[in-house]
Amino acid sequence: MGSLSGQAVIAGIGATEFSKDSGRSELRLAAEAVSAAIADAGLTPADVDGLVTFTMDTNSEISVARAVGIGDLTYFSRIHYGGGAACATVQQAAMAVATGVADVVVAYRAFNERSGLRFGQVNSAVANQENSSGTENAFTYPHGLSTPAAFVAMIAQRYMHDFGSTSEDFGRIAVVDRKHAAVNPDAFFYDKPITLEDHQNSRYIAEPLHLLDCCQESDGGVALVIVSPERAKDLPHKPAVIAAAAAGSAADQYIMTSYYRDELAGLPEMGLVGRQLWSQSGLRPDDMDMAILYDHFTPYTLLQLEELGFCGRGEAKDFVREPGALEVGGRLPLNTHGGQLGEAYIHGMNGIAEGVRQIRGTSVNQVESAEKVVVTAGTGVPTSGLVLTA
Repeated sequence: MGSLSGQAVIAGIGATEFSKDSGRSELRLAAEAVSAAIADAGLTPADVDGLVTFTMDTNSEISVARAVGIGDLTYFSRIHYGGGAACATVQQAAMAVATGVADVVVAYRAFNERSGLRFGQVNSAVANQENSSGTENAFTYPHGLSTPAAFVAMIAQRYMHDFGSTSEDFGRIAVVDRKHAAVNPDAFFYDKPITLEDHQNSRYIAEPLHLLDCCQESDGGVALVIVSPERAKDLPHKPAVIAAAAAGSAADQYIMTSYYRDELAGLPEMGLVGRQLWSQSGLRPDDMDMAILYDHFTPYTLLQLEELGFCGRGEAKDFVREPGALEVGGRLPLNTHGGQLGEAYIHGMNGIAEGVRQIRGTSVNQVESAEKVVVTAGTGVPTSGLVLTA
């Protein structure tokens, strides 16, 4: 086992409501989520000495600390690569706690991603950045590859060609996510399930991706409190043990446009993360009671099933076609909160919170005796993952 395994736990979770127009600043959303997580952990702002977020975040650690009433900080860090950072924020927090650099670290993410800057739309500024990412984007943006959906559509087309997967296979992910969201009062699509026919009839965004293959754009915030197992003994909730925390970037990696690899239809960085997760935790895919897989676009959920070892290459289509396989009581319950397609798109942080709820036994779609949960972060970019255990 890796030395990080079992050295830190998630003891608190907090969130704002999820909406399409929060009506308040991103800093206020962050402060609300962080404050809620600290309270959930049975702690006070004065107990917090570390903060971790994304490089993409507009909310600096010191601004959040002032807004929440946190005093001295001994640790702060940021993770790059958009949604790929989600689980890596917990990895960074766990490393700080395990090494004694900090005692109580809060990982957070908050944004107005629907009412403010919309990540799903064309943004020419991305290709005009005066940095290496701007240079790389300049190769694709002038040719119309200028949205995340378009980037993923390229891989999805090749994946369908290579392995015989269909649009309906992708749609099965959307249907199960929305089924779970429909009974989650916190989900934006609460009480709004969809059918496979609804998915197939939704308009194309970038063929083969339909509208219902694409995650939401959401306003909101989520925060997680990470402490040592010893500290958690005095706190009110059953902790989610961080049995493994990994990040990875594979060879010839770009940001969602890794089109120059020998095999186009894969996510080798998730395979790299998966191998670390199983090695660190001493567990295997078959040991998992459920999975929270980053579902910004449905095809990448199928690829993750393969890269993580839940099935062989090209076999995810058969996995998802199995009736009830992804539902509570099935082979691998998936995204029981509704995922980013059904609950909200908070860059994957809401998925980690759901993993904690499953370990606690408080999910609205509770998996019986859920003691081992794998959670992943954004794909198509350098990515990260967690194994949480009871």
